[in-house]
Amino acid sequence: MKVEKTFIEDLLVITPNIYHDERGWFFESYNKKTFEEHGIFYDFVQDNHSFSLNKGTIRGIHFQNEPYSQAKLVRCTKGRVLDVAVDLRTGSKTYLKWFSIELTEKNGKQLLIPRGFGHAYLTLEDDTEFLYKVDNFYHKESDRSIRYDDPNIKISWNYDNPILSDKDKNAPFLKDSDVNYK
Repeated sequence: MKVEKTFIEDLLVITPNIYHDERGWFFESYNKKTFEEHGIFYDFVQDNHSFSLNKGTIRGIHFQNEPYSQAKLVRCTKGRVLDVAVDLRTGSKTYLKWFSIELTEKNGKQLLIPRGFGHAYLTLEDDTEFLYKVDNFYHKESDRSIRYDDPNIKISWNYDNPILSDKDKNAPFLKDSDVNYK
């Protein structure tokens, strides 16, 4: 397993060792002992799996307010996505900076997103599946969204007219959000 730091503190790209043979491939997507050997200590309590029918679907920017925030270990299990994490920690040197990476079923890469971040992704293919682990349970009253096209964050989606849920279409801009990360 290869663990790479990004320019945003605590945001990590994890690339598993993928073993190929005539039958196909195998890799460990999560191994608590191996993660801890790399200094990654999370107690994941829930797995989420989503399916997007169409290319051009954006999900996010999503997060849960404190004290119910969630760290996430995300990966694409079918298709391709442009995955984005936004630092929403007001005390961070990289506040409002974002990082993006292409996650695919073939590259097996994962993004480890600590608490205090917003998360979103854009599907780059039809019939895309996305899987993620979280270290805190879903808490409806703390669930929040910020507009994917927020002018203070300025994510470069490079995609016009994305497909959005009503929740994401009606999400507030950051300036109108009650995000409470420090």
